[in-house]
Amino acid sequence: MSKKRREIPVFDHPIIETHCHLDYLKDRPLDDILEQAQQVNIEKVITIAVSPDNLARVRELSQIAPWIYGTQGIHPHDAESYCDEVEAEIRAHAGDEKIVAVGEIGLDYFYDNADREVQRQVFRRQLQIACDTNRPVVIHSREADDDTIAILGEFEDTLTRRGVIHSFTSGPGLARYALDQGWCLGFNGITTFNKAENVRDIVRMAPIEQILLETDAPFLTPVPYRGRENAPFYLPFVAEKIAEVKELPLSEVLAHTYRNSLRTFFPDLNQAS
Repeated sequence: MSKKRREIPVFDHPIIETHCHLDYLKDRPLDDILEQAQQVNIEKVITIAVSPDNLARVRELSQIAPWIYGTQGIHPHDAESYCDEVEAEIRAHAGDEKIVAVGEIGLDYFYDNADREVQRQVFRRQLQIACDTNRPVVIHSREADDDTIAILGEFEDTLTRRGVIHSFTSGPGLARYALDQGWCLGFNGITTFNKAENVRDIVRMAPIEQILLETDAPFLTPVPYRGRENAPFYLPFVAEKIAEVKELPLSEVLAHTYRNSLRTFFPDLNQAS
């Protein structure tokens, strides 16, 4: 007999899902997934572009409901597919009404799916797009802390909107640099994993004013639903864990992370709130 999993909690305060991949979700119809997300008070969802093949799909998904938004960018895994034509597409749509950031971009030296020098060049080119279009950035950095710091340092004066280093699993050096420079750190289901004390240490370090909630669905499903495909409706478990680790009232975590999300991705709404 399988152990019954705890039901997904529903909080009064709305939550913004700042990073998922709706086009990767396969276990259930997308309409059902989004309906359940709304049932647990997920107010907005940002679905993330990663490759030339899904730039247009993300734009399509951002139009299916008023509360779905997207990004445009090429993940370091696909850096070798970056070219002038792809850059032109990203530039053409980075300022679209439903596109809120340039991303997911960055460096990944763990998998090394693309040549590292190519990754660095493509990272710089896309950071420049964010500068030119006044968009925040969604950054992926894995086993590349020093180069991430060095490249971001080149854009300190021109990248005015900053953004988020998502699914943060890097060391305290990158965390301190990013926090000092006004970036947010994104945390997801990894915070609930037994062996992720290093990530929880960064959660403790980060001011609640610079933390964003995300799932990275369909990946990194939080406890107690590990083993299932992740989805935005599991985000309340991440909020609970952040509150536990930081020893803050859950209501305070929900309020702060909501405001942080508005400030980062929806500045017009933030000013109106």
